[in-house]
Amino acid sequence: MFGKPPSGCVVYDNFDSMEREDGVQQPLPSEQVMSEVHLGCPPNHSGPHLSHFTISLPPRYENSTLRGNIDAVEDISISASTMLDLDEDGDLILTRRKKSPSHHLVLTIQHNITSSIPRVGLQVWRAELVLTDFVLHVMSTSSDFDKVVALELGAGTGLVGILLARVAKTVFITDHGDEVLENCEKNVDLNAEIFHGKASVHVRELDWKNSWPPQEENTAPSKGRYCWTQSEIEELKKASLLLAADVIYSDDLTDAFFSILKKLMLDNPEKVLYLAMEKRYNFTLDDLDVVANGYSHFRSYLITEQADDAGCKQLDGASKPLFVGEQIDLRYIPCYVLNYNRGDDVELWKIKLNHRALF
Repeated sequence: MFGKPPSGCVVYDNFDSMEREDGVQQPLPSEQVMSEVHLGCPPNHSGPHLSHFTISLPPRYENSTLRGNIDAVEDISISASTMLDLDEDGDLILTRRKKSPSHHLVLTIQHNITSSIPRVGLQVWRAELVLTDFVLHVMSTSSDFDKVVALELGAGTGLVGILLARVAKTVFITDHGDEVLENCEKNVDLNAEIFHGKASVHVRELDWKNSWPPQEENTAPSKGRYCWTQSEIEELKKASLLLAADVIYSDDLTDAFFSILKKLMLDNPEKVLYLAMEKRYNFTLDDLDVVANGYSHFRSYLITEQADDAGCKQLDGASKPLFVGEQIDLRYIPCYVLNYNRGDDVELWKIKLNHRALF
């Protein structure tokens, strides 16, 4: 992730120092930002921290593909219970019924509690958890994401792409900057055991401000381990699913985001993006009020499926938005990730190319 600090975070200016793990006080940079998501993080901690995100999976019996296996287990339990045990006095020994196993998945994510503004991708943000809830919901109620080729844009810690690797064929987890990518790669390694056996997961650099696809001379392995190969670029053209969370907080970055999104979607016009975002409220002198300027700029790129774009400022009065957006009602998406508060300002959008605007 790039750019200005998102709202919904704490900004530290000229903070004196913060305690390291070894107890040594070290100075903080002049400006640090902190997400509201810092699960289990010790106070006054600096640097990377491992958090364990507990995800409540739907009960197995709700999955019809597993129903037969559970029935078989129940049949075995019933037949076994007919073999009664008696004590030395001939009294029946009652065995306490074991609790049903809880259906939870625990993801271990390395992230920073604070970061400088260009490195906000080292933190976990609230919209990332909302998108995780959505991906889990689709995975548990349908096969829509099974065996897909997927791309996560501005992935940060990689939480969403890592989870998707439970069912996807190939997942490209992308961001910008070696430090963010190295942290993301660490998280992929920490959670590799949850991937399904044939899943391919690639951590790659994707700078939205650069040309796409990269020139062939920039795809050689010697360019770095986060560079694309030609075969990966060809596979990405087949991707049907794009994901992004909390990448809308700067107008310049929003422009760059939709620019790269257009290039990616033109490869396969049937691509779908699911984007989770938090509205960014700021006081402006122009309006003398607290307004979500970044949100308005984001909406200017979209027309709704009902063609109701009233109130959306057009980039060009004569042009049509290049993308069709449909807001997803989060009231129907359960909270699978435990111990976080969604708040009221996070939205989830389904975005596709506006084919009519291309001609």
